[in-house]
Amino acid sequence: MQTTLQDLLALPAFAGVEVLCGQGQLGQPVTWVHISEVPDAARFLTGGELLLSTGSMLAQMPQAEQGPYLRSLAQGGASGLLLELVRHFQEAPKPLVAAAQELNFPLLVSCREVSFADLTRAAHARLLAGQSVPLESSLEPLLAALQETGRAEMFIQAHLGPLLTLPLRPRATLLATLDALLGTNFNVAEAARKLGVRRQTMYYRMEQLSAMLGDVQDAKKQLGLRLALELMHGQGQ
Repeated sequence: MQTTLQDLLALPAFAGVEVLCGQGQLGQPVTWVHISEVPDAARFLTGGELLLSTGSMLAQMPQAEQGPYLRSLAQGGASGLLLELVRHFQEAPKPLVAAAQELNFPLLVSCREVSFADLTRAAHARLLAGQSVPLESSLEPLLAALQETGRAEMFIQAHLGPLLTLPLRPRATLLATLDALLGTNFNVAEAARKLGVRRQTMYYRMEQLSAMLGDVQDAKKQLGLRLALELMHGQGQ
């Protein structure tokens, strides 16, 4: 079952977090929670992320750029923005609120200092609950044998199951990223060029892949992932 923003807000770690805007979107799925203090955060998004910010970057940004910043997050597929109102702001910037209201985009605030590490730890535990991959899977059967014996779908689910539960956009992005990494023997720079993204984006996506699938740089794990992707390609997925 997909985790929603409403599910995360019900966690003890999120106690005291208020929803300023976008209440109608709290049922949308969240795929990841990420701390972000850069103005071009939208470039790194795969879709469904809840971003956490102390406001340090927004405080240095001209007010005229604050609305477009939030719009870029919405266009990038973010599920929401949580802003801490302690050090840099006592209330959410008006251009930010106006843009969030216009887009019905979830803008969350905390009026007390919170540990972002605690928030991300609690959120990721909830997001990854029930998505663990079996520690040992048979990697010996070849593609043909898996297909002929009707075990192809089971094999795909065993190795890629957590990714396949994601909404379409982040699912497609992370599958393409995994495919590029495997195709370049995890040469991050080469995979980044192949996908047309920056290396920082690749490292961010690798963090997501490792959390969902386990150690994706393990040789045996990679073999299973390669076979699973090939099976999916063979099925036209």
